[in-house]
Amino acid sequence: MERWALISGLKGDLELYEQIQRDLQATRGVNTLFVLGDVISPERNCDALLDRLQNPKRGDLRANCIYGWWEEQLLAETGFRGDRKADALRLNHGEEVVDALLRAVDPAHLRWLVSLQFGFVELDCGLIHGSSADIGDELTPETSPLILIDRLTRLDVNRLFTARSAQQFRLELTGGGIDSHVKALGGEQKQQQPVPKRSVIGIGAGAHYTLYDAGSDRVDFLKAGVNKLANQRGFG
Repeated sequence: MERWALISGLKGDLELYEQIQRDLQATRGVNTLFVLGDVISPERNCDALLDRLQNPKRGDLRANCIYGWWEEQLLAETGFRGDRKADALRLNHGEEVVDALLRAVDPAHLRWLVSLQFGFVELDCGLIHGSSADIGDELTPETSPLILIDRLTRLDVNRLFTARSAQQFRLELTGGGIDSHVKALGGEQKQQQPVPKRSVIGIGAGAHYTLYDAGSDRVDFLKAGVNKLANQRGFG
């Protein structure tokens, strides 16, 4: 049975990562850990966490990592994204934060960061920091259903896990169809596209993380060091 833990937004905090690892070790049945980006930030030195992710300790659940918005900005600024610079970071946070981000990560870690994928597709699930449209795309409970359907269909998945908004939520698209009317010289054409039941799940960030059971499709939203599922035999 596949039972996943999904985390994001560690932002260089090794102590938080260790707490989440302790939680997962005490939670029966979790066999896969996905880290959906933003493992770095300008807030603190990130080298110790990056070392741990690349070289897990005995007993750690090995982290399957993708890159997030902060990794994208660092790689752009250091020339690993062609000629691009971290324009979005400068625009939103200023030059001082760009400099702080460069200081927060030893250049020796850049090769590992650039090797990370944009996202994973596992079973019928897409796991991405933002969305299938863009790394910075924030999906929230207020996002239009049409946009959610677009993000799901781009990957051809039934469940999309996202971290960019830092919120924990589950939105159900319960099926139905999309009607379209096209007027042409030959007259009006009507089309209906069926929409299967699908979900978009916000996994949270930082201390807030998510467990997912692929067999039962159950989602649990947890907080590091607070919520415990250790006594449960599995998802009902």
